[in-house]
Amino acid sequence: MRSLPLPPRDGLGPARLRVRGGPLGDELLTRFGPAVAAKAIAGEVVDTDGAVLDATTVLPAGVSVYFYRDLRDEVPVPFDVPVLYQDERIVVVDKPHFLATMPRGRHIAQTALVRLRRRLGLSELSPAHRLDRLTAGVLLFTARREIRGAYQTMFARGAVHKTYVARAAVNPGLPLPRVVCSRIVKRRGHLQAVEEPGEPNAATLVELMSPDGCYQLTPRTGRTHQLRVHMASLGIPIYADPLYPAVREVADDDFSQPLQLLAQCIEFEDPVTGYRRRFVSSRRLEPAR
Repeated sequence: MRSLPLPPRDGLGPARLRVRGGPLGDELLTRFGPAVAAKAIAGEVVDTDGAVLDATTVLPAGVSVYFYRDLRDEVPVPFDVPVLYQDERIVVVDKPHFLATMPRGRHIAQTALVRLRRRLGLSELSPAHRLDRLTAGVLLFTARREIRGAYQTMFARGAVHKTYVARAAVNPGLPLPRVVCSRIVKRRGHLQAVEEPGEPNAATLVELMSPDGCYQLTPRTGRTHQLRVHMASLGIPIYADPLYPAVREVADDDFSQPLQLLAQCIEFEDPVTGYRRRFVSSRRLEPAR
């Protein structure tokens, strides 16, 4: 795996841009404005080999360049990220609600990845899988680039047993436990994932664990928003879900109603050591009042 031409800075890797072709300074100015174009003038843009490019450099279409982005102000997420386990290969944390796994969109510095890189001093730290920003619980990172693929592949091929807990209303007429199977599609630019006719690509075992509405959810696949979609499809959407069954606006600084979904446990055979691993969240979902 090839290293990036610029190292992470303050917990964040460089931005990668595939150019359209022509003078670099003109393209950066047209696409992003004078602040980014000034980076080329200042010699802060490099190619894949780390060579410094300037504003007059003419590049063919499709070439990648790298530079450090300027971060916008973000609303601080006022919750800690406890480390459950750490060795020379992996770091397992108990992610809080409202904190994204890794930079995306308007969430950059306020993400588990960037905060942990800064705190632990691990510049090559990388998530082996993801949790939704609104979902709390067990999240595994790899500490070194050379072993990253082994753990990511383990998650991608479904070799990790995951258990979630959720809180939702109880419908006495709904037979449980049951396996919910459907076809879930998440389209770029749309907040919600949707169920569509066709070959099922998502399956979730739903079990009611207590009469106060505590459910155990065991995903057999890993589609985006799968658990939230399946619970809503049963008519028992997860409490405090701002997307399902209907989208509602929530201010970035409103942390008063966390989604009642927790990645409680992951179990797997370590692809490097062969040891059986099991990690459990220390967080708890409170019953609805």
